[in-house]
Amino acid sequence: MSVDTNYTDAINPESKAAFNPEKMGKSTIFRSKHILVGLNAFEPGQMHQLHTHEGMDKVYHVLKGRGLFILEDRDIEMEAGLMLVAPDGVPHGIRNNSKDQLIVLAILAPGP
Repeated sequence: MSVDTNYTDAINPESKAAFNPEKMGKSTIFRSKHILVGLNAFEPGQMHQLHTHEGMDKVYHVLKGRGLFILEDRDIEMEAGLMLVAPDGVPHGIRNNSKDQLIVLAILAPGP
């Protein structure tokens, strides 16, 4: 996975979003052994299946749009400006249940 962003430059995360008509788009903004900063980009109706990360915590911050976030057995409506934390081992997923695009900043630590 190539990351062409210079860590000393200011970044507009939304400009790094990569939408894919077939499935959720992913882009990496920064990656090290300590942290991964990326974007998940969803067209209407797309989803990221329920999954877990062992040994990593994940932070989701909605940059644009709205969607349904699944955390364990809870469905949580999220919109731009809101953040959600999925701790190590906690099942989580996302569904864009809106008619608009959804862009989510995802931060995983430690880095995978």
